[in-house]
Amino acid sequence: MSSIQKARPLSPHLQIYSPQLTSMLSVIHRGTGVFLSFGSVAIVIWLGALAQGPDAYVQFQSLLAHPLSKLVLLGWCFSLCYHLCNGIRHLFWDVGAGLELSQVYRSGVVMLVTSFALTAAIVFFAVQKTGGLL
Repeated sequence: MSSIQKARPLSPHLQIYSPQLTSMLSVIHRGTGVFLSFGSVAIVIWLGALAQGPDAYVQFQSLLAHPLSKLVLLGWCFSLCYHLCNGIRHLFWDVGAGLELSQVYRSGVVMLVTSFALTAAIVFFAVQKTGGLL
């Protein structure tokens, strides 16, 4: 076998690595960013319905009253909270704070807890204000 035809080892694939908190948080951060993009389109459609008048707005609101829509709205709310908290965490990293491995894991857990707490607080106040999720 010549040196050109030698079997070269493949680079490690995702199946070889075991998931770590840091890698999972990174993947979720990217996913929530994509989900927020789709949610932003929905907000533009909602604003368009608002601008078109009461009939279009009521029709869009009835769509949001569906349980699946409420679940998507809850996911969008969590995505917003998660992306915000993780973005703040990255800002600290940008100035060189919290880069030790133990601090990275600790800030990841704090970020997750804070994201869930913010989501719960938003849902709580939305239910209090509207008497329901919408």
